[in-house]
Amino acid sequence: MFDDISDKFEGILKKIRGEGRITEENIKESLGEIKNALLEADVNFKVTKDFIRKVEKKAVGAKVLKSIRPGQQVVKIVFEELKALMGHTNSQLKTAGLPPTIIMLCGLQGSGKTTFAGKLALHLKDKGRAPLLAAADVYRPAAKDQLNVLGEQIGVPVFSNDSTDAVQICKTAVQEARKTGRDTVILDTAGRLQIDKDLMKELQQIKKNVKPHEILFIADGMIGQEAVNVAKEFASQITFDGVVLTKMDGDTRGGAALSLRAVVGKPIKFVSSGEKPQDLELFHPERMASRILGMGDVLTLVEKAQSTVDVQEAQKLQKKMLKNQFTLEDFLSQLQQIKKMGSMQDLLKMVPGVGKQLKNAPIDEKQFGRTEAIIQSMTKKERLNPKLINGPRRKRIAKGSGTRIQEVNQLLNQFDQMRKMMKKLGGVKNPKAMLRGMNPFG
Repeated sequence: MFDDISDKFEGILKKIRGEGRITEENIKESLGEIKNALLEADVNFKVTKDFIRKVEKKAVGAKVLKSIRPGQQVVKIVFEELKALMGHTNSQLKTAGLPPTIIMLCGLQGSGKTTFAGKLALHLKDKGRAPLLAAADVYRPAAKDQLNVLGEQIGVPVFSNDSTDAVQICKTAVQEARKTGRDTVILDTAGRLQIDKDLMKELQQIKKNVKPHEILFIADGMIGQEAVNVAKEFASQITFDGVVLTKMDGDTRGGAALSLRAVVGKPIKFVSSGEKPQDLELFHPERMASRILGMGDVLTLVEKAQSTVDVQEAQKLQKKMLKNQFTLEDFLSQLQQIKKMGSMQDLLKMVPGVGKQLKNAPIDEKQFGRTEAIIQSMTKKERLNPKLINGPRRKRIAKGSGTRIQEVNQLLNQFDQMRKMMKKLGGVKNPKAMLRGMNPFG
């Protein structure tokens, strides 16, 4: 997400930061490069033009603060305008005064509505809500089955029946939610390959009869500027409340994200990237602006960790590590928690400075799976006491995990080195302070 534009901005802003003195001439030169970078990222032409005009107005003749260099001040102006372009602050979902809250999803076929419905249901469930998914797409044969599979996967009930009347399905789903005590209904409506009168008429009828509290337009990030055009058409006929950007892991340019808010006038509420039910983020303009400018996104990284890691278990684990009681069983548990947070490449991009430093470094995501398979091929006793793992056992573990004996040996050696380091830390009077001192990020 934003890889292309982020790379271009990094080079441009690095040059600006290096300027000891900012002049109208070098500002205009840099803004020309920024303009080209935005247009190449498929950002709307009018949006780009307005953005450059606002930055130029603030940057030319700007009063330089004593605490920062002139170049840094221009970078700050670019950051603030990027944030403003995407909406300043995060926009929350509406909640009904009297449950259930009804959320209606709309968009073209193939935009990722059904997948997002499942992700949103899991997101709300994790927040303590009790969602109900409603299969209101009566045209796509596999839509109902797909939603049922997703619902079963995340532990959220799905309402569906054999009716061909989408409006009736939605109304009955809301009644079912009231009857069963579900506080949120997510309506997965039908899409089309293109906008047509029948599609809009059906959506308008659902809106009129069901009166959803929140209507979300699902925009396929991979189609770039076309997603903005489709959103404009939907907004003129349905009047939705917010936008969801899907398939953003496949969009390295990010033009849709930077154009939608300005063109449609509606906030981006979620970003969906990846196939797992957990691959959903609340859209924070400030954090996205920070990512685009290569400044990382520590807050999102912390939130991912908080939602994945059990604090009490982490504290127990810390004590075990310092007492040299850390086992391969513990290591497997930690590995599985890290995997839930997302790809290592994406996580590293959120750490200021690190993402760029390791951009071209080979990170083998499959290694996590191989390591997990090796440990799972061990017996409980072997995980608790790796010293038991002799030659024949290593051969058995390699065969059981579909790996080579060398890989089993490598894992055991690395684990042994880690335990030795932990043993040394255990003998230090204040190991926590030592660990903090070793941490380059504080």
